[in-house]
Amino acid sequence: MLVALGWGAVAASSLVLGVLLAFVRPWPPRLVGLVLAFGAGALISAVSFSLAEEGLDEGAGWAVGLGLGAGALTYYGASRLVDSRSRKNPASDNSGSGMGLAIGSFLDGIPEQFVLGVGLATGDGISVALLLAIFVSNLPEGVGAAVDMRATGTARSKIIKLFVAVGAVCALSTGLGFGVADSISGNLQAAVNGFAAGALLVMLVDSMIPEARNKGREAAGLIAVLGFAAATSLAGL
Repeated sequence: MLVALGWGAVAASSLVLGVLLAFVRPWPPRLVGLVLAFGAGALISAVSFSLAEEGLDEGAGWAVGLGLGAGALTYYGASRLVDSRSRKNPASDNSGSGMGLAIGSFLDGIPEQFVLGVGLATGDGISVALLLAIFVSNLPEGVGAAVDMRATGTARSKIIKLFVAVGAVCALSTGLGFGVADSISGNLQAAVNGFAAGALLVMLVDSMIPEARNKGREAAGLIAVLGFAAATSLAGL
């Protein structure tokens, strides 16, 4: 269990590291956009190879599809709730895009790291590809969310506390996956993979990719492909 929690903390730490990096130096909008583009490419690779493909290996296609739908609807509902509260309270200091990335980190981080814990418990060892994909993609999410939220006046301490809490919950989910691995079926694990993939896909289309294109401009697509290539090259590890 302690080993699982340790690996979970390693994976989640990059999210907090990204937030701290956002406060180390000024981040021009174009640089933020390119960082987000790289992260978006890495996440597309994670959805394709570390979540959807592995989910199909673990269980039936219907289970992955059910998880995809549940993850997509959950992220969509949470995002709309944040938007609705922001409209009712125009003085709110939350950035829509920043909170969207934070919600995405939470909703995809928990099932992703749950899968890490299950792999450890079943004797498959740590999934290096998934671990690195989580780590690589969390950095841009943390940077982008922190920069956006800081630009709208959110206190630095509040941003750090938010992402420390998200990282802690995600790390704990690795321990949860380790603890219940013997009692879950292949189809349930496939649905968990699908849930993470569904939440990620909606977050990418709604928040991360538009923000990357808006700020990174014409180079965003190229950098996204480089992010995809970097993450895909890790899939065989």
